[in-house]
Amino acid sequence: MSGSLRCAEVLVASNRGPLSYEVGRDGALRDSRGAGGLVPSMAGVADAEWVCAAITDGDRVAAGARPEGRFDGPGTQVRMLTLDPTAFDRAYNVVSNSALWFVHHMLDGAQPPYDAAFRRAWRDYATCNDAFARALAQDAAPGARVIVHDYHLALVPWMLRRRRPDVAIAHVSHTPWAPPEWFATLPDELGRDLLEGMLAADHLAFHSARWADCFAACCRAALGADTGPDFVEHRGRRTTLGVHPLGVDAAALRRHVDSPAVRERVTAMREQHRGRALLVRVDRTEPSKNVVRGLLAYRELLRTRPQWRERVVHLALAYPSRYGLPEYRSHVDVLTALARDIDDELGTPGWRPVVLDVVDDLPRSLAALSIADAVLVNPVRDGMNLVAKEASVVSASGCALVLSREAGAADELSRDALVVNPFDVTATADALHEALTMPVAERAERCRRLAEVSGALPPRAWFEGLLATLP
Repeated sequence: MSGSLRCAEVLVASNRGPLSYEVGRDGALRDSRGAGGLVPSMAGVADAEWVCAAITDGDRVAAGARPEGRFDGPGTQVRMLTLDPTAFDRAYNVVSNSALWFVHHMLDGAQPPYDAAFRRAWRDYATCNDAFARALAQDAAPGARVIVHDYHLALVPWMLRRRRPDVAIAHVSHTPWAPPEWFATLPDELGRDLLEGMLAADHLAFHSARWADCFAACCRAALGADTGPDFVEHRGRRTTLGVHPLGVDAAALRRHVDSPAVRERVTAMREQHRGRALLVRVDRTEPSKNVVRGLLAYRELLRTRPQWRERVVHLALAYPSRYGLPEYRSHVDVLTALARDIDDELGTPGWRPVVLDVVDDLPRSLAALSIADAVLVNPVRDGMNLVAKEASVVSASGCALVLSREAGAADELSRDALVVNPFDVTATADALHEALTMPVAERAERCRRLAEVSGALPPRAWFEGLLATLP
């Protein structure tokens, strides 16, 4: 495919791609499989191309060594774009992660000032989106289908449409969508640009009907658009809206849990925490995941129900997220201090109530989920949350799931999860007690049903369903 143009029948665009590179101490490049559910969803798609950004220093070295940043990836062809580092940093950290992420997750107090500096960052965001649109336009075959992912690339559909009106475009939002009153906190002209950028797509996909409804409401409020149950009409163009809840690849997850690396960690965890119930969470270290209130709820459980002292351990397994932003670094400090306070107040010489581990270790996380008695997933707001689905699929003997009603996954899992208001620490503590005292047979049956729902639409089938929405 190297050097060819206008040939791919199916293209995917996302900020992160299926491969990531790091430069080792010896100067050699080392590659690893990219994170996220999109990688398995693309496996084996014929004539597909994945357009992504070179994010790490290693990515930039690898992309620079190949013509136009093209190389083979897992099951697909990859074109990795080398963007201006300063422009990319502003687009990613200032616009995407300091503004759009916080607005869509309704997190107050962390948005940047919408001043002249922010507008310069917005121009960089537009420039980066344009680079993606230009690459897609170059490589798409006539009538190709293009899937654009997430809030980092909201302007791409419009920028691609004006270059290639022949291609079919879908845009997928993996986050929640802000209701109009929150979306209106963005500068008016920027909000309109985002909406109109996405409305140039043929189809817009969301993980929950709630998020699709919020998007339509924003279009009515900001653009005066006409909306129906599954469409938005604006400037003479109709864009369909669809709900596409992403599931997990149950068979692949179970194979991974059966790997030597995971089995080794299972053995070590069972030995270390023998005789104690395990309450597990697996999250990124960022504010929307609500780890602080989860720790507070666990502390309240131990304070108000002392029978659990020395009988339960909370494995709070997190992995670093967006360390380029000071609010994320300080958030990790808050989590570490709170976990230490709980241990100091309630721990004993032979019992450490909280094990907070801020390390990216997938085998460790899968091992903990597989032997958990209860799993806590309590985001303030979440587009989907695949951990809520993965937990039941990998559970060895059945775990109880405590789940925030503000996660998109709650739409499908609320029947068998213990659903909580993520802001209510006392109610969450009560749900943790219920989860830990649930009869084994009931817990196993609920977990079986949760696993059935969670694996019903694995990533490959989800991706094919998304393609089917396009002409």
